[in-house]
Amino acid sequence: MATQFVKLSSKNQLTLPRSIVKHFPGMRYFEIAERNNEVVLRPARMVVHGDALERVREKIRDLGLSEEMVAEAVKSVRKAK
Repeated sequence: MATQFVKLSSKNQLTLPRSIVKHFPGMRYFEIAERNNEVVLRPARMVVHGDALERVREKIRDLGLSEEMVAEAVKSVRKAK
């Protein structure tokens, strides 16, 4: 594959070339990281919020915590900030 160049905008945005994006049909989100002084871009796997939220709720139930206990913990952390 030939090297392509993109320009960083004044708002720190890049536009991905169509010739690259066509290899990732339907992808709307990408992970970006710095590795060995290079920028690495990968398609992101998105987690459906409902599924993740249900797993959190299951964990809370498994730990024997009540909604009130969780609410109090959240309130306490927010006050500490």
